[in-house]
Amino acid sequence: MNKVRGSAAEAVADIADGASLAVGGFGLSGVPEVLIRALSEQGAQGLEVVSNNCGVDGRGLGVLLAAGRITRVTGSYVGENKEFARQYLSGELEVELTPQGTLAERLRAGGAGIPAFYTPAGVGTQVAGGGLPWRHAPDGSVAVASPPKEIRDFDGRPHVLEHGITTDFALVRAWRGDRHGNLVFRRAAANFNPLAAMAGKVTVAEVEELVEPGDLAPDAVHLPGIYVQRVVALSAAEATDKQIEKRTVRS
Repeated sequence: MNKVRGSAAEAVADIADGASLAVGGFGLSGVPEVLIRALSEQGAQGLEVVSNNCGVDGRGLGVLLAAGRITRVTGSYVGENKEFARQYLSGELEVELTPQGTLAERLRAGGAGIPAFYTPAGVGTQVAGGGLPWRHAPDGSVAVASPPKEIRDFDGRPHVLEHGITTDFALVRAWRGDRHGNLVFRRAAANFNPLAAMAGKVTVAEVEELVEPGDLAPDAVHLPGIYVQRVVALSAAEATDKQIEKRTVRS
């Protein structure tokens, strides 16, 4: 039951080339920075990533992206990373854009063992009808486009079929966690982290504060340890290393 690993490097050592990853975080909030850096140093290539966004230049998943380690991204927001745009438009990166709520439910469904579901989100757009550029050719033309999806009416309203997502691994960040893998997320970090953790076959959680089993009130646990296989305790410096994506102050 003791799922604590000695280091982030140990926790990600078996992530192989071509592995799929669900990664928590939104912008730079709740991003598993330490695990991402450890994976960057580990050297795995050809990674397929599912995450709301792909970090920013030099932080979060942007570290792996800049090193050319990611070949495919499934996400919903990509507007803050110039290197992401360059790789996508040049044909180096395949990108599946998904409505944000749909992405969240695809991760949750996959983690719950639900293979697919119908949603009204995306009906009447290229999300449902197909044609979204997944990969560009070097000349800028569309090399791979999204396929059309099944549409079905419920109560007279059309819905599109979406598939649940499962991945080989998941990397998440939690505020508190115990040795059994029970996790508590704080404020905005409770965004995609619980959902990404559910979707991973092997979930690795970095925690800002490691506590003993029994220290977390059962009602306070956001994600039960059954979804978590490995826990990495952060140092004080790692736990407080948090950047603001867009800092705004009063004049």
